[in-house]
Amino acid sequence: MFGLSEDPAARPEPPGPRTPREWAADLAAFAFAALFALLTADEVVIDPGTSGTALFWDQTAGGLACATVFLRRRWPVPLALALLVAGKFSHFVTGACLVALFTVAAHRPPRVTAWVSAAALAPVPFFLAAGPAADDPRTASSLTYFALVVGALGWGSYVRSRRQLIVSLREKAGRAAADARREAREDIAREMHDVLAHRLSLLSVHAGALEFNPGGDPAAVERAAGVIRQSAHQALQDLREIIGVLRAPETQAHPQPVLADVDRLLAEVREAGTPLEAEVELAGGAGAVPAVAGRTAYRIVQEGLTNARKHGAGPDAPVSVRVRGAPGDGLTVQVRNPLRREPGPGIPGAGQGLIGLAERTELAGGRLEHGPQEGRFRLYAWLPWPGPE
Repeated sequence: MFGLSEDPAARPEPPGPRTPREWAADLAAFAFAALFALLTADEVVIDPGTSGTALFWDQTAGGLACATVFLRRRWPVPLALALLVAGKFSHFVTGACLVALFTVAAHRPPRVTAWVSAAALAPVPFFLAAGPAADDPRTASSLTYFALVVGALGWGSYVRSRRQLIVSLREKAGRAAADARREAREDIAREMHDVLAHRLSLLSVHAGALEFNPGGDPAAVERAAGVIRQSAHQALQDLREIIGVLRAPETQAHPQPVLADVDRLLAEVREAGTPLEAEVELAGGAGAVPAVAGRTAYRIVQEGLTNARKHGAGPDAPVSVRVRGAPGDGLTVQVRNPLRREPGPGIPGAGQGLIGLAERTELAGGRLEHGPQEGRFRLYAWLPWPGPE
C-alpha cells in the first residue's frame, strides 16, 4: 500500500548517521512540537473536571510523541498514522502529529500522501454532520486542528515539489554540461581536421613523389621539397594557433577564415603543382557574402581540395572549383576532381571530413551533396544569402 516511487524525493532515508543539517532539522521539529503543545495547552483543556492524574498522563504522552519526531525520517507513514490515532485522546500529541504529516507529504509519493491525508481528514464529514454549535469552544478548536492538518500537508507537498524541481534542474544542468563538453570536443576535432588535413595532404603528396622518383628533375625535386617545408611549417603554425585558442580564455575570439581567403587557398594549391581551374563570381565581391556562409564556403573548398589530393586520380589530376552567388539566390560551391581509376594506397583518412562539412552546412542553413558523377567526384553545396529587405 505504501510503496515508493522512482523519484529521489520518494526514496527512504538510508540507515546511516544523520548529517549535521538533518540533526538541526530534527531538533527544530522537536522544538516546534514541544512549544506547540505548551503554548496551546491552556486553550484546549476545556473540561475543568479533568483530574490531575489524567492531565499528567496526557502530558506524558505528548512528551513521548515529541520524542518520536526523531524517528520520522525512517518510518514517517507509520508514525503519522500512530500519532493521528493518539491525537484523538491527547491534545499534547498534536504538534508531533503535524510534524509527521509534513514529513509524509515532503518525503513520500503523492499516492501515499493522499492515503494519509484521507486518514487525517476522515473525521471532518462526521464533525460537520453532527452540526456543531458555533459558540461551542470545541468547534473552534476542531476547525483550527483541521486547518493546521491541511497546512502541514500543503507545506510538505510544496517542499517536495520544490525539491523535485531542484533535482530536475540539476539533472538538466548536468546534461547540458555534458552536451557542451561533447560539442566542444567535436568543434575542436572538426577545426583540427579542417586546418591540418589540408596542409598534411600537401606534404604527403609531395613526399610520396620524392620517394618514388628520387632521381627526377632537380627543379621539380627542389620545388617539391619547398612545398614540403612550407606545408610542414604552416601545419605547425596552424597547430600552434589551435592550441593557443584552447589555452586562451573562453572570451577570446578565435580568428576564422572568410571567403576572401579562398584566393590564397587556391594560390597555395597551384604553387603545389595541382592543375586548378577556378571560377569565383560573387555579386558585390567576397566581402558582401554573409560571414557564416562565407566561412562555410571556405571550409567546403578546403575540404574538396584536400579530398582531391587524398582520394583523387593523383597530384597531377586537374581540379575545378566554382563559387557563385548573389543576394537572394544563395551561394553555391562546387569542387570536382577525377576519380582514382586504379586502386592504390592513397593517403589515409578518417572519413570525418564530409561528415563535418554536412554538419557545418546544416548549421548554416544550407544543403550538401557529394558523390561520383560522370567519372568525377562532385562536392556541391548551397548556402543561404539573403537578399535586401
